[in-house]
Amino acid sequence: MSLKETDRVFIQSYKHDGSLHRTWAKGFVVEANAARTVVVTNHTLVSEADGRHWVTREPAVCFFYPDEWFNAISMIRKTGVYYYCNIASPSIYDGEAIKNIDYDLDVKVSPQGKTMILDEDEYCRHARQMEYGEKLDRVLHRELERLLKRIHQKDSPFNEKEIWELYERYLSLI
Repeated sequence: MSLKETDRVFIQSYKHDGSLHRTWAKGFVVEANAARTVVVTNHTLVSEADGRHWVTREPAVCFFYPDEWFNAISMIRKTGVYYYCNIASPSIYDGEAIKNIDYDLDVKVSPQGKTMILDEDEYCRHARQMEYGEKLDRVLHRELERLLKRIHQKDSPFNEKEIWELYERYLSLI
């Protein structure tokens, strides 16, 4: 079973040990193909593993890749598009939800292009606790460097024009 435009889908993020990390209730699919799935969330309920719940404040265009070790959330705010990227396993859709494993390292990008790597301490802690191993550690750090290069070059999805086009598609479909 595969996703198609206008489907509504759950998004589930897990940790390396298999525990559920975070769930987004019903994103709206605006693009689904072999290269990526693009989902818009807008005032969407998010459930955390610790039982907390919250609702997203703004629309976001979210990118999930079957062959990339990251996903990207492009938040549309009055002051511009902000990106929040998770270093994560490639994403799969299993008929129930889009799923991936979150590996703690995150990258935040402002509309002006300022880039910050976040949660390195959490990464180190979880790498020890969940035994990521040297090979996975090398893969994740290599993928972080590839992601930073992609951000710097403004390659998709780090192109504001593309974000607005996908958001306009969403508005035309709902």
